[in-house]
Amino acid sequence: MAEVQLFGLWGSFFSHRIEIALKLKGVEYEFIEEDLSNKSPLLLQYNSIHKKVPVLVHKGNPIAESRVILEYIDDTWKGHPILPENPHERANARFWAQFIDEKCRVALRNAYGCQEKEREEEATREACELLKTLENELKDRRFFGGDRIGLVDIVANFIGFWLGAIQEALEVKLFTEERFPKLYRWSEEFVNCSIIRESLPPRDKLISFMRRRYGLSS
Repeated sequence: MAEVQLFGLWGSFFSHRIEIALKLKGVEYEFIEEDLSNKSPLLLQYNSIHKKVPVLVHKGNPIAESRVILEYIDDTWKGHPILPENPHERANARFWAQFIDEKCRVALRNAYGCQEKEREEEATREACELLKTLENELKDRRFFGGDRIGLVDIVANFIGFWLGAIQEALEVKLFTEERFPKLYRWSEEFVNCSIIRESLPPRDKLISFMRRRYGLSS
């Protein structure tokens, strides 16, 4: 058995977060693909509460929930810090990571999942406002972590890659360079980093997956 195992799903941006962190740290790991319609006994054992991916197993000890796993990786392996050393900056990074997960991601999901026109327009407005807030936090930095990828960038991988695939699948344009020039530039910088690019799922496969997920023909 490998010392480090990652139970994940090829198309999961939550799983991809962990792959990014491990690759940035230079940690070798075994990726174990899960079938969420037929979850393995090990996954159910290692994450008995949520029964979801990702789960990191290090020396036989499981850790669940992607943001918790990211901090564990940063505490366990040195090199390429994911979180800042300064306590205030660390707290700020945690705040924006939570903002992305609990505000931006939820608003975008609502915007793309609404069936009623009026509610869709309201959800789209909210999503745009939140993305603009995130863009204002980015300012003119290359990454949220400064000159290197950090916690906020990793958690924002959904915006950096998955959002474009969803937009292409649904043939909609919410996240555009015209609306969010700085955030859009960040997404291109992020995706074109060699470590990020090497671990991304095939775009065509992801688009087909998203079309099926939203009930469209592939």
